[in-house]
Amino acid sequence: MDIRQELISRFFRYAAIESQSNARATCLPSSPGQAALAALIADEMRVLGLADVRVDEHAIVTGVKRGNRPEAPAIGFIAHLDTVDVGLSPFIRPQILRFDGKDLCLNAKDDIWLRVGEHPEILGWTGEDMIVSDGTSVLGADNKAAIAVIMTLLARLDQQTHGDVFVAFVPDEEIGLRGAKALDLARFPCDFAYTIDCCELGEVVLETFNAASAEIVFTGVSAHPMSAKGSLVNPLTMAIDFIAQFDRNDTPEHTADRQGFFWFKDLVAHDSEATLTCLIRDFDSDGFNQRKRRIAEVAERVRSTYPTGNIRYQVTDTYRNIATSLAHDDRAARLLFDAMDGLQIDRKLIPMRGGTDGAVLSARGIPTPNFFTGAYNFHSRYEFLPIPAFESSFEVALGVCRLAVMSISPNCLT
Repeated sequence: MDIRQELISRFFRYAAIESQSNARATCLPSSPGQAALAALIADEMRVLGLADVRVDEHAIVTGVKRGNRPEAPAIGFIAHLDTVDVGLSPFIRPQILRFDGKDLCLNAKDDIWLRVGEHPEILGWTGEDMIVSDGTSVLGADNKAAIAVIMTLLARLDQQTHGDVFVAFVPDEEIGLRGAKALDLARFPCDFAYTIDCCELGEVVLETFNAASAEIVFTGVSAHPMSAKGSLVNPLTMAIDFIAQFDRNDTPEHTADRQGFFWFKDLVAHDSEATLTCLIRDFDSDGFNQRKRRIAEVAERVRSTYPTGNIRYQVTDTYRNIATSLAHDDRAARLLFDAMDGLQIDRKLIPMRGGTDGAVLSARGIPTPNFFTGAYNFHSRYEFLPIPAFESSFEVALGVCRLAVMSISPNCLT
């Protein structure tokens, strides 16, 4: 089987397993399909001769493809098992359609079309085959295209000179990077790693947000309205006054590029208590810390306005900008750029207005940039994966492994 067919075959096989994460669940993994996918991948890894293959109680899969150049840096690849829940069907029915420059009918029965006028980014792939869903779900190339790339890489490494290659497949990336946080790094002891996630051909992520979440709890004083004057303290009013202290333009819908924001996401209240949640994002470390201090400052200001009420808050770091880690060790980025240059793939560096599993790993001491799967419109029923871009993702992963060996001995490449 050639590489193209293997990539497609693996993607269809993995997409057939429903593995949508469930943000309402508190267990890890949050859905049984992720455990089923983990078991399948682990079985395939054993067939491919990987060592130390393990699936832990959280459906985190780890293993290593031992190399024939042990002095080469140990490289890691990580991908996530879950697909995102955006209110569409959790069941993915991928198909391959040739794009001829005209609107693509994804589903004749339900009259679902991928229209060029709405998605002009597809025009660069005229004349190529696309993997798309039937329009009732996301495609799930985020992140099953990456799983297919990594597994195909493992299948082909026997034909290469390479160092140790560690792999990890983790659950619940889409609902807070939960799997990467639970990954036992003793089972992923690489020098540096790569996430392969979302993003069109050539896109590379060397920067992410610094991220934190804040929970602010407002305790009021309940009273019957007939005797409320001078005694009732409405916790809902306290929460609204708290939000009003922030700039309405300092929000996700009014910011772009490297601008940070506060995002008040949830407010639950009753007569005595209100709980407000807020996401804090900033690329700059100083700005990030200032935003966290802002939560405390506003809490004290509102507290002084309601002396018989109370406010308590907790700010919890979620992940850190991977640029901080890469500034101390740029080997992963240099190898990635060299691999892309060798394949004549133009680099498209983007500051990721979000996080990746690599942000968690970078904060835990493993520098982990991200590169493309080749897919477009992730988290959408109009997600599409040009097959040539899919192949290029694999070629970059293979190129990184080969170049890592060249970095220690320029004459050992086969």
